[in-house]
Amino acid sequence: MKLGIVGAGLIVRTLLEFIHELPEIELVAISGLPVDEPTLIRWKEEHGFRYTYLDYSELLANEEVDTIYIGVNNHLHYRFAKQALLAGKHVILEKPFTSNYRQACRLKEIAEEKGLMIFEAISTVHNPNFVKIEELLPTLGDIKVVSLNYTQYSSRYDAFMEGNILPAFNYKMSGGALMDLNIYNIHFITELFGAPKDVHYIANMEKGVDTSGILTMEYDTFKAVLIGAKDCGAPLLNCVQGNKGCIYTSSPMFTLTHFEYQLNKTEPVHYDLTNNAHRMKHEFIDFLKIFNEKDLTANRKALQHSLDVMAVVTKARQDINLVFPDDENL
Repeated sequence: MKLGIVGAGLIVRTLLEFIHELPEIELVAISGLPVDEPTLIRWKEEHGFRYTYLDYSELLANEEVDTIYIGVNNHLHYRFAKQALLAGKHVILEKPFTSNYRQACRLKEIAEEKGLMIFEAISTVHNPNFVKIEELLPTLGDIKVVSLNYTQYSSRYDAFMEGNILPAFNYKMSGGALMDLNIYNIHFITELFGAPKDVHYIANMEKGVDTSGILTMEYDTFKAVLIGAKDCGAPLLNCVQGNKGCIYTSSPMFTLTHFEYQLNKTEPVHYDLTNNAHRMKHEFIDFLKIFNEKDLTANRKALQHSLDVMAVVTKARQDINLVFPDDENL
């Protein structure tokens, strides 16, 4: 995989913490804004990029690049991914996949028309602990309740309250608690159980955005409650409860560092299968395998999961009349 990166923010810095552990990924080029130029130059020296660009179209025109990693603000995901696909590049797109379901469907259409792969970079469902939970799930019997909570008082919330609205709290940039934190919970439950029958969302709204909220998802035989909050903090407990046992963890789905598995009337069994690997490494290992094997079937299956998640997000936002300016962008 010959990678071109667009973005110079925190998520790209995070990517560069581990990407050299995967020698099959070649860092070819990186693109950012003019204000990012000093950072891009430094990263070129530190990480071995051959090219830096201050114009995204120049990155897309580089024929040495076969895959674009998109690590920009949420509201730019759809536009940047669409441009990359139309330029004939495979795409790794950071979460949340797009601003809404219609955009996600359009990216799927373009990828299929072009015979290209597009991946959502969501670490949760590639985590070895998640894979083990998926394996153990049938032993819990009939699932009755799922409760997930990703509550984290944001370091940006104080600035937000003072009127300095950064991207994570900016509805004009497709921000908010649903898109930033609860998205991990939605990926977790949707990958385990598929698309829900119905979705409802109630939220605390400030300055036009959801700073925290409670999402309910209805399935044929059980209900799920998903909490995402950036305006308060509390100890976390995430639990999948069946009539024969449960799986629970104090780790957010963002990292899923461990979990406990407990059947009725038995002692819990502790699992930690990540081997202290960087939280994003496992997803890129999976992407590489699919990419190298040209496994379009596996890619399309993962893509459908991303579409199911965006359908949940879109319905949830409709419940609270949360409209993003990017919603009409197709």
